[in-house]
Amino acid sequence: MGKVLAVCISEKKGTQKKPVEKIELKPEWGIVGDAHAGNWHRQVSLLSFEKIDEFRKKGADVEYGAFGENIVCEGFDLSKLTVGTRFQIGDALLELTQIGKACHSHCEIYKTMGDCIMPREGVFTIVLKPGTVKPGDEIKMIEPEADRPFTAAIITLSDRASKGEYEDKSGPVIREMLEKEGYQIIEQLILPDGRPKLEAELKRLADQRQVNVIFTTGGTGFSERDLTPEATRAVCEREVPGIGEALRNYSMQFTSHAMLSRQTAGIRKRTLVVNLPGNPKACREDLEFILEPLRHGLGILRGTDTD
Repeated sequence: MGKVLAVCISEKKGTQKKPVEKIELKPEWGIVGDAHAGNWHRQVSLLSFEKIDEFRKKGADVEYGAFGENIVCEGFDLSKLTVGTRFQIGDALLELTQIGKACHSHCEIYKTMGDCIMPREGVFTIVLKPGTVKPGDEIKMIEPEADRPFTAAIITLSDRASKGEYEDKSGPVIREMLEKEGYQIIEQLILPDGRPKLEAELKRLADQRQVNVIFTTGGTGFSERDLTPEATRAVCEREVPGIGEALRNYSMQFTSHAMLSRQTAGIRKRTLVVNLPGNPKACREDLEFILEPLRHGLGILRGTDTD
């Protein structure tokens, strides 16, 4: 059990959040009256009082809401939790969707102290059930269910598709097949070929959103900008060469050109990254082949299956 110490909102974006007496939580929206509310995955932010207190002891004079947090809570090390964890506060129910965030423009706290805790210690949630939250309310933490659906993200690599010059056909094929198998698709992106943007998104999806599996499509051939395998190896801590080997071997029955594919797979923390070809037909064939054994591997990564 934990406790709410403060609730904060800002009525305009770009302004500091200020403590208020209470907040109203609304599903598919967030906090009524807060500038950052909306139908997205970062509706309500939480920050641990313990982390704020540690920061204050370094000499920082910060009030509640200064880091952009909506709820200051006591009793949890939020950044160590698993995405999917739920928080019951009275009638309201929140679900954790992201750990930390990228800091693109340093806030006044960072400029003064040379550090800010929100990018690494703050967490973000969506509202599942409505309710009123106020200081003093108890928070009950509910761990994710073992049989919850696997989450997935899909990234299409294509210079032309990223510019709108070409319709992405592989991404929708992958999405359709995954949703049919019960996967929850949390993000679908189209990026230009190459490494920098892909590496950044793979890190974000694995570290902050804790996606179970990321499927990339495209960038696995011989062209100069086909660098998806290199980006995958750069961000992953452990390579899973058997997946790429098995897919190439399986695809050889359809075309001898399969030997030219450089696709690979790897693990970053508890996220599996799998490279698929850029051809929609090949994506469908590959997924039909690997989805069944993949479930066991994802269960082991998540800690809900055993070897």
